[in-house]
Amino acid sequence: MTSPTQVAGFERRIGPVQATAINMTQMCGIGPFVTIPAMVATMQGPQAMFGWVVGAIIALADGLIWAELGAAMPGAGGTYLYLREAFQYRTGRLMPFLFAWSAVLFIPLIMSTGVIGLISYLGYLVPGVVDGSGDTTLLGHVIGIAVVVLVVFALYRKIGEIGKLTTVLFGVMLFSVLAVVLAAFTHFNAGQAFGFTQGAFGGGGAFWSGLGAGLIIAIYDYLGYNTTAYLGAEIRDPGRNLPRSIVYSVLGIMALYFLLQVGVLGAVPWAEIKDSTSVASLVLERTWGSTTARVLTVAIVVTAFGSIFAGLLGGSRVPYEAARDKLFLPWFGRLHPRLNFPTVGLLTMGVITAAGSLFSLTDVINMALAVLVVVQSLAQAAAIVVLRRRQPELKRPYKQWLYPVPTIIAVAGWVYIFVSATALSMWLTLGWIVLGVLAFLVWARAERTWPFGEKEIQEAFVQ
Repeated sequence: MTSPTQVAGFERRIGPVQATAINMTQMCGIGPFVTIPAMVATMQGPQAMFGWVVGAIIALADGLIWAELGAAMPGAGGTYLYLREAFQYRTGRLMPFLFAWSAVLFIPLIMSTGVIGLISYLGYLVPGVVDGSGDTTLLGHVIGIAVVVLVVFALYRKIGEIGKLTTVLFGVMLFSVLAVVLAAFTHFNAGQAFGFTQGAFGGGGAFWSGLGAGLIIAIYDYLGYNTTAYLGAEIRDPGRNLPRSIVYSVLGIMALYFLLQVGVLGAVPWAEIKDSTSVASLVLERTWGSTTARVLTVAIVVTAFGSIFAGLLGGSRVPYEAARDKLFLPWFGRLHPRLNFPTVGLLTMGVITAAGSLFSLTDVINMALAVLVVVQSLAQAAAIVVLRRRQPELKRPYKQWLYPVPTIIAVAGWVYIFVSATALSMWLTLGWIVLGVLAFLVWARAERTWPFGEKEIQEAFVQ
């Protein structure tokens, strides 16, 4: 029997501060620094600031789903565990297989956006990294791949050391965001910041017409509040610390994003913001001068590094749990013999992250989110309902507040986001899921399990 401090080879070494820091470092990263221009352009004016608020409502509602499931089933892999437990009664191992199949793709794709953003800000410091239109050059792509290699190297260590490093990166992230906010508010023009375009909030106005595309951007920037759920086997007192890390990180990042967006709009006209490739550096240059802007841009680059670091840390644990269940390639189920982390999962996701960094930011965001909505977010919302009915005796240290209201809000938000994605992204998602179902059928036939054999019902977390 495993001890309270060790689960399946992992060690429970991550405390409450480190857990919240991991989430917030992954959530913030480079996201708002590269997507504020896109949000302003999408909503055609300062009304874009409210896009972050609507996104936060969806993120918090979804976070409360993660909080209940993660506290009840604190193991490595997060969603994989929840879908395995919830859907085994009707569809055997299909749903957890589809999640593991898709997570190996969409988690590193989301991390690759951090690489793309890092390179765009590095272009402010280093000539030749981006061209005149803001597109990444060959040199920029080479540097991006080198950054991924460095992240993987930094993660090649024990979880206790990683927790300390993440806290440092969190500090740099917080410093970067607050520095830009402070710079913006020292030269703040309220009339400019709140000069909403005429008719923006009326029927068919700019806010409503741009809300769907704006929410894709906003929810992308909030992603990461669930990172600690993937690390459930490595968190101390997960029934208490895991839900708090999720709620605190969503509320904290919402406040930071709103202040950042309002401050930027008050410092630079929105017509200039929407065309900027490094808006934070632009704000710093306008307010505190080019020297300070260059120094703080370095901190923003480090912040982007921290986001990639935290994302690959959590994501690498997903295929590990699936492999231990003999539902994925067995190589993914191996831990480093001395450092106790899943080596193959980390290296594989590192390779996909590097490949994803070669595409454009908007294409990667649309592809990653479309897959995530179907195989994770909507499926997990169904899982919380199924588990309440199927496993009422499951110990739940935290129960979702006002259940099922947050779950309903989350489902409505995710459906709206999915139908707002590009048609190509939706078709690619459906194609990927079909391929996943076919791969599952091949595996199920070989293993003689459902639908070609008996269902294996194992309520692993019911005591």
